[in-house]
Amino acid sequence: MNHPAPRGMSAVLKAVVAAVKLVASEEVMPRYLKVALHRKSDGSLCTEADIAAQAALIKKLQAIVNVPVLGEEMTQVEQQALWDQGHEGLWCIDPIDGTSNFTRGLPYFAVSVALLREHKSVMGVVYNPVSDELFAAEAGKGVFLNGEKMVARECPIPLHEALACVDMKRLPAKLLKRLASKPPYASQRNFGASALDWCYTAAGRYDVYLHGGQKLWDYAAGELILRESGAHAACIEHDDFTQGNIWQRSVIAGRDAALFEEWKNWIRASETVKGKS
Repeated sequence: MNHPAPRGMSAVLKAVVAAVKLVASEEVMPRYLKVALHRKSDGSLCTEADIAAQAALIKKLQAIVNVPVLGEEMTQVEQQALWDQGHEGLWCIDPIDGTSNFTRGLPYFAVSVALLREHKSVMGVVYNPVSDELFAAEAGKGVFLNGEKMVARECPIPLHEALACVDMKRLPAKLLKRLASKPPYASQRNFGASALDWCYTAAGRYDVYLHGGQKLWDYAAGELILRESGAHAACIEHDDFTQGNIWQRSVIAGRDAALFEEWKNWIRASETVKGKS
């Protein structure tokens, strides 16, 4: 599918968009449903496609902005060293966010790329090559969806009518029990790709979002896209999302300000959550 030329984007963001789409077409999609997976030392999944896409992204991104590249498919020691030396500039990439989906044919995965300055995201691109949807943002310039300014779905509703995206894996046990026994929303989804979860919340496809703990590459691009869309995010433990542990950061997010506050207050009402803001 040919998308319109991205109007309003900087030359750098246009170059990143082109690089991400090229890597997806050359390294990711030719391997879709055709590669075996294996588990890394931390238990997460990886495939030949992840490795090939990461290598290609490193080369292409450093040709655009020559700063270090921190990728998911690196060791924890390498990642920490790159973070420590990347204050002036750092690429953060997840070559395939949603590897389990990728290997099983579930069309909910993405290539995610962020550029950080002073350890804060200033540019983000998230691309689902199956749906051919590309979300992109620059700090202070809003969000683009397939090259056009994104218009988010705005429909203020109470929490009991909301569609929630909730990842259950790392949530406190008592909060999980409350969600299972007395969910405050109308319906819940989770499809297993954090970068897309952020973008779908930004677009208003999900009303609210909850995740118990994400790595840097899970949120670096998506959180910027959500923030630039005018939506809202915090951690379970405190309101300033940027102050969470970079390697295990919880997420509460919402499209609408009033709904976000209602959602955040409901979550923090759990006795398992300490240090309320």
